[in-house]
Amino acid sequence: MLKGFRDFILRGNVVDLAVAVILGVAFNSIVTSLVGDVLNPLIAATIGKPDFSGVILDLNGGHIKVGNFLNAAISFLIVASVVYFAVVLPVNALLSRLKKPEAVAPPATKTCPECLSDIPLAARRCAQCAQPVA
Repeated sequence: MLKGFRDFILRGNVVDLAVAVILGVAFNSIVTSLVGDVLNPLIAATIGKPDFSGVILDLNGGHIKVGNFLNAAISFLIVASVVYFAVVLPVNALLSRLKKPEAVAPPATKTCPECLSDIPLAARRCAQCAQPVA
């Protein structure tokens, strides 16, 4: 029973997932600081309001906090753009540089000059029209 648990824990994808979660938590604090300490003050300087939490709709005595939703949506867009431009694009560029170019296989067929059908390279006659092929 313990051997099965040990094999499960030491499986590569479980360890990779644990590392990803730890790095995600650490990266979350960096992105949260960037959004809260750098980008939101820049938005506040250009728009004049640091956040939209004051936007509330009153509907039949109920309060609909549209501003909180706008804050969350803007924060999500900022975080998603930071992750995309700071992580995804550089990693994709690095992987494309490291990727070996695939060898292009030579063609296995040639075209018959009479009927334009594909025939094997070693063929001396076309299977469709029986025309001799050089």
